[in-house]
Amino acid sequence: MAKKKTSHLELVLIQLISDVLEKNSNEALNYKQVSAKLNITDPEARETILEVLKEQSRKGVFLEPEKGKFRLKDLKTFVIGKVDMTADGSAFVVPEDEFEKDIFVSARKLHNALNGDTVKVYIYAKKSGRKNEGEVVEIITRAKTDFIGVIKISDRFAFVNIDDRKMLHDIFVPLSDLNGAKNGQKVQVSITDWPEGAKNPIGRITTILGEQGENNTEMNAILAQFGFPLVFPPEVEKEANAIPEEITVADLKGRKDFRETVTFTIDPADAKDFDDAISFKTLPNGNFEIGVHIADVSHYVIPNSHLDKEAYSRATSVYLVDRVIPMLPERLSNGVCSLRPNEDKLCFAAVFELDDKANIITEWFGRTVIHSNRRFSYEEAQEVIENKEGDYADEILKLNELAYILRDRKFKNGAISFESTEVKFKLDETGKPIGVYVKERKDAHKLIEDFMLLANKKVAEFIAKKGKGKQKYTFVYRSHDSPNLENLGNFALFAARFGYKINMKSDKEIAKSLNYLMEDVEGKKEQNVLTQLAIRSMAKAVYTTKKTSHYGLAFDHYTHFTSPIRRYPDVMVHRLLAAYLNNEKSANEEEYEIASSHSSTMEKRAADAERASIKYKQAEYLEENIGNTFLGIISGVTEWGMYVEIIENKCEGMIRLRDISDDFYVLDEKNYCIVGQRKKKKYQLGDEVKVKVKKVDLAKRQIDFILVQD
Repeated sequence: MAKKKTSHLELVLIQLISDVLEKNSNEALNYKQVSAKLNITDPEARETILEVLKEQSRKGVFLEPEKGKFRLKDLKTFVIGKVDMTADGSAFVVPEDEFEKDIFVSARKLHNALNGDTVKVYIYAKKSGRKNEGEVVEIITRAKTDFIGVIKISDRFAFVNIDDRKMLHDIFVPLSDLNGAKNGQKVQVSITDWPEGAKNPIGRITTILGEQGENNTEMNAILAQFGFPLVFPPEVEKEANAIPEEITVADLKGRKDFRETVTFTIDPADAKDFDDAISFKTLPNGNFEIGVHIADVSHYVIPNSHLDKEAYSRATSVYLVDRVIPMLPERLSNGVCSLRPNEDKLCFAAVFELDDKANIITEWFGRTVIHSNRRFSYEEAQEVIENKEGDYADEILKLNELAYILRDRKFKNGAISFESTEVKFKLDETGKPIGVYVKERKDAHKLIEDFMLLANKKVAEFIAKKGKGKQKYTFVYRSHDSPNLENLGNFALFAARFGYKINMKSDKEIAKSLNYLMEDVEGKKEQNVLTQLAIRSMAKAVYTTKKTSHYGLAFDHYTHFTSPIRRYPDVMVHRLLAAYLNNEKSANEEEYEIASSHSSTMEKRAADAERASIKYKQAEYLEENIGNTFLGIISGVTEWGMYVEIIENKCEGMIRLRDISDDFYVLDEKNYCIVGQRKKKKYQLGDEVKVKVKKVDLAKRQIDFILVQD
């Protein structure tokens, strides 16, 4: 006799009964008590509950310790986790408990769960040698209900084809919910309903982004896709516009006055928000007073104001290829808070007395007022460094000299130097890419970076040492864990193929050999591939209230203090530092941990949006090069193809294995290569290959190559 399959509704009922038994785990319940707790009085429904209890007891899910009464046996029958969708419509649910294994869920057992949703999964009894398999019984929270796509309108209905590759359902839109959208436009659609048994969700158009393929439309689509608002709410703009630019006598109370001290900013040529300035003074004893002055955003953005809530929600500015979406309205980011030249500005500062060997003699933290004498672009400051003449040459040259010492000391202590390639596009007036170039980092960039690192490190140390144990002060740290040794081991094996050795005896030896590698690889064709793989083998840096170290910088304590115009954690750091300098009690740790976690999430989302904008511009650039041949490096291998990065312009695309005609190729995951099954020809990560641009899909930001074989 065929085994009866458990229906989805029965699984939901099992889940509800499990919840009741779990909540009442100190006593056994009969079916009437279970029914009463579920608020079910119908006799037939109660009989169904009894049948489910008896059936699941036979299967070992529930126990029947005494006749007619039941307990929950195994809490692990159900697992909560996040959906990670695959290309074929099935998914893996990644459990919240990191020690649990992922659960495979087939497409028909997802029951309308979408990528990123938090779900409860019923795990089937495992057959020997099989992976964990299960079925979604409850969608706890949707990761998102708003999607971006292109609308297709017919006489009776409309559908939105979604851009997101992991959203495998088109969204049905009734004609009454088009909100003025026209056929073929790019739109934002919000899911309003998903009837039981329906293949597609129902939605309504919330925003018309514009005509597909236009630069503004596509950039706004990327922002909307990653959940970043396109405009500030009116109440936020109103609050920002009400802030006066003039500094009053009351504003200066309790501030050190640096307006007579030489001060300047060094930023990108196209920057509008200047949130850091450096002051320089030679002291009578021959030492140097160097102030790192940071825009005092927390003076203007008051906790729980509309401005504050919006800044918290965004948590970061977003940097796309052709624009910046600021965390704060322009009135603040480019005006009131920005440290523009020849204007008095309010700051929060870390001021150091350094000797000629860059040793810190004294340090001071507090609020200041400055008057920037000059705004330098990186290129202008670099010219001063190289020619040893120009505005404030003495100050810049001394700062550069001290920065070299600080940098050298940092690397000797075990910091890692990751000089990844940063790709920039030359755009025409419509935003279309007409050229690609690699941004160079020179001494002027590093000078600023080294003094910002010093300020961040010293602020973190100051608070970390202020209280110990239960007396410790709540603070927002920037934490970076040691690398996972298995991941690093895999990278070391790969690097060895290029002749680079990674010594894994200790954290310090790992750092030292990674630095040697980064130095050796500079300018070589494999630089980008190796740098990216090395970064991927590292842990990700996060914000946290826990006093942990920063592995990549080899600092015991580190924070983000120097960019409050564009990062919310820096605003939190300013507030906490001000409170503790004022001898206030420690802030609520749980509240700041939640805010830190949110900031880490939004930081990752902003980085993903930035990458998506780069991918779009790469695709747009190569659209004009279909049929052209380029030399590239294999930058990734998967079971369906290999990624290739063009050496000349750093654009990355894929050669699909089905398009390589001389053999049947499969992935050798362990050795980072694909191998022909008959001729045994290998294509290895890092190999140089010739490719022809086959196809470009702008909507999906995908580039397809064909391998040009000799």
